[in-house]
Amino acid sequence: MNRTRYSGRAQLRAVGLLCVLVGISACSTTPLEKKDGAPRRSVDVSSIPAVLPTVVTRTKAGNKSPYTVLGKTYTVMEDAQGFRQVGMASWYGTKFHGRHTSNGEIYDMFAMTAAHKSIPIPSYVRVTNQQNGRSVIVRVNDRGPFHGDRIIDLSYAAAKKLAYADQGTARVSVEVITPAGQAAGIQTRQPASQPRGNSVASLGPNAYVQVGAFGAQAAAEALRQKLSAVMSLPVRVKQQQGLFKVQIGPIEKQQALQSVRHTLAAQQVASHHVVYD
Repeated sequence: MNRTRYSGRAQLRAVGLLCVLVGISACSTTPLEKKDGAPRRSVDVSSIPAVLPTVVTRTKAGNKSPYTVLGKTYTVMEDAQGFRQVGMASWYGTKFHGRHTSNGEIYDMFAMTAAHKSIPIPSYVRVTNQQNGRSVIVRVNDRGPFHGDRIIDLSYAAAKKLAYADQGTARVSVEVITPAGQAAGIQTRQPASQPRGNSVASLGPNAYVQVGAFGAQAAAEALRQKLSAVMSLPVRVKQQQGLFKVQIGPIEKQQALQSVRHTLAAQQVASHHVVYD
């Protein structure tokens, strides 16, 4: 854990620099815990659903290139299709939970997300623990890690699923997943219209957008009430394995999913993923 905590300190400094140098206006001023680590109570991460890669529109948020952190300059890939990498992974947890990521989303240590220095934001990657063969798909929405030879920083939940949260680091392989129809490059705004095939495609039965998983029911209920006031779809709190999950839906079509995502972005609740009940 000492290495993970040191990585957390380095990332805190890096995030601060990114806020100033990269121009991230959404950086939080929420007080931080002194040390990074796992949640105080045991969490069954097997109940946290897998991420479903979907076509995304990349904007400039989190994709400033080149950028400099701790005296070193990094370049964001314009197109990461086919990108593979092998190296050490770390993770970050309580110290950054609830704070803003590099693209302005809220970091949720129970969501399947990751930080990478050069993969475009957002992107989906498959991370495999080379020691035990376990694999997860995560959504890249942050920059880092900026310490040592680490190539990727996973959320606590993702590291737990790969069974290296206790030891702090693990040797992994990283493979970018490119959904069919994904366009390369950065756009300055959302496209005026989506292709007909994408907008009417079915997500399948019982699809929901999960926007958070909380240990306290009151926190989940507060978010549910906030979103219920602006969403045309139902918003529920589902209790599962000790967590209170805020979910929107059910959602049947991609067009409805895009509408939900636009509303969430307007409410600055951009950390979300599709789950199935």
